[in-house]
Amino acid sequence: MKKTSIFIFLIFILTSTFSKKTEKEISINDRPKLVVGIVIDQMRWDYLYRFYDRYTDGGFKRLMREGFSCENTLIPYYPTVTAAGHASIFTGSVPAINGIVGNDWYDYDQQRSVYCTEDTSVQSVGVDSKKGEMSPKNLLVTTIGDELKLATNFRSKVIGISMKDRGAILPAGHSADASYWYDKKTGNFITSTYYMKKLPQWVVDFDAPKRVMDYYKKDWNTLYPIETYVQSDSDINTYEYEEFNGQKGFPYDLKHYIKENNYDIFFSTPYGNSLTFEFAKTAVQQEQLGLDSITDMLTVSISSTDYIGHSFGPNSIEAEDTYLRLDKDLASFLHYLDEKVGANNYTLFLTADHGAAHVPGFLEKHKLPNGNVSSSDAKKALNVFLKEKFGYDSLIIACFKSQYYLNFNAIEQHNLDRDEIVKVAIQFLKKIDNIDRVVDYTKIQEATIPAPVREQFTNGYNSHRCGDILAILKPGYLDTKYKTGTQHSVWNPYDAHIPLLFYGYGINKGKTYTKTYMTDIAPTITSLLHIQMPSGCIGNTINKAIIK
Repeated sequence: MKKTSIFIFLIFILTSTFSKKTEKEISINDRPKLVVGIVIDQMRWDYLYRFYDRYTDGGFKRLMREGFSCENTLIPYYPTVTAAGHASIFTGSVPAINGIVGNDWYDYDQQRSVYCTEDTSVQSVGVDSKKGEMSPKNLLVTTIGDELKLATNFRSKVIGISMKDRGAILPAGHSADASYWYDKKTGNFITSTYYMKKLPQWVVDFDAPKRVMDYYKKDWNTLYPIETYVQSDSDINTYEYEEFNGQKGFPYDLKHYIKENNYDIFFSTPYGNSLTFEFAKTAVQQEQLGLDSITDMLTVSISSTDYIGHSFGPNSIEAEDTYLRLDKDLASFLHYLDEKVGANNYTLFLTADHGAAHVPGFLEKHKLPNGNVSSSDAKKALNVFLKEKFGYDSLIIACFKSQYYLNFNAIEQHNLDRDEIVKVAIQFLKKIDNIDRVVDYTKIQEATIPAPVREQFTNGYNSHRCGDILAILKPGYLDTKYKTGTQHSVWNPYDAHIPLLFYGYGINKGKTYTKTYMTDIAPTITSLLHIQMPSGCIGNTINKAIIK
């Protein structure tokens, strides 16, 4: 009897001790020390698998092997472009709510085109030009970083980094400590007075060596023998854009850009990705991100993939080589975070802002549906037609991504019927080859379009910033007048199916084939952090991704 009592007592003591230890180690308010959000500009989902065998163990494979992959993640709105993508990822929202309906749109109040992050009320910092006159002013809702700031009484640090201004500014949000982007004229990272009056010394020091020129000295040749790039098209094709002063195929001579003092072309080399990660590492070090008990956030947008993708297309050796190099850069960055922040002290997610279509010439060669429509040319022709019908010029005042904006000043001045103009315009646009259908965008809910696609267009429609007439192209067709390179912006899977990988603190290992959306990223991260989701969020937490 005594032995039984002693045994029960020991079990009680051990259980109590274990429970107390577990509660201490896994507090309900535990958070990672650092959240890192990586966006690969124009990364199609299938790149994870097309190049998988050639990736290193430490980059994409590591995230796929040790993290959680959402295999069927889609963008739930149109248009699938950079600004809208970055805004939606970090807000859990859609253009209809967050206001970022594109990289540009027409503003009826100002009667001009507006750039997504323009802000003339601020000044450039780090450059003597207007390239720094940027802020998140046009973003109408909060981001993950904003909510993290609110949750920690603004003690968290939030920093955004990208070669593109919109890729740095929109992810970081309104209350960010800093956003830095690349200036094409100087080769430096810059910012605006929205964030600070002068650059930190560490940014000045980073810019000083003119690192771009050192990258140019390397030229650009394939990492491996060119004949091993069996997942790609042949090296030289007439339907690829000649990005480097008419040079056709590998290797590309970059040294002559040193003499020209050309920092612009750097965007179109894979070294732009390397420089971005180099800058991100320096930011972690100098800003001491993730090194105390208060969670910080770093957003990193990789831009050169987009420039290279536009010029050469998804099936080019240039694209494959870029992703093989990016994989090495990613591996190096992950290793750096392990060493600096701690292997289980950070949570990271990697996704894309959009995908890309195959180059029409490539599709033509393989007998697949393809073609293009120039909305700018269509706008000119439509205005000529409308003048014949109604007697007045420029009744269509602007066009962005197949959205046609009515000239309401002219319509009111001449007492014209808006609905009649829309009806006639739709009839005209329907007759243009390669346009699938045309609708009154203000009445998208009434359009005879399959429900899932109609919902994408609805989610993309903001009555203050979108056009009045929407032309929908046939699958595989691009909105461009050019015969080389490729584009993105449409609802189709090649533009809307993106990778989504979660990794690190609080993240399960595994994958899901259940349909998830870009808008689910923000609520998943905020759930993990035990903070409020962003103010315009409509996404859902991906429960399987989080350790409960």
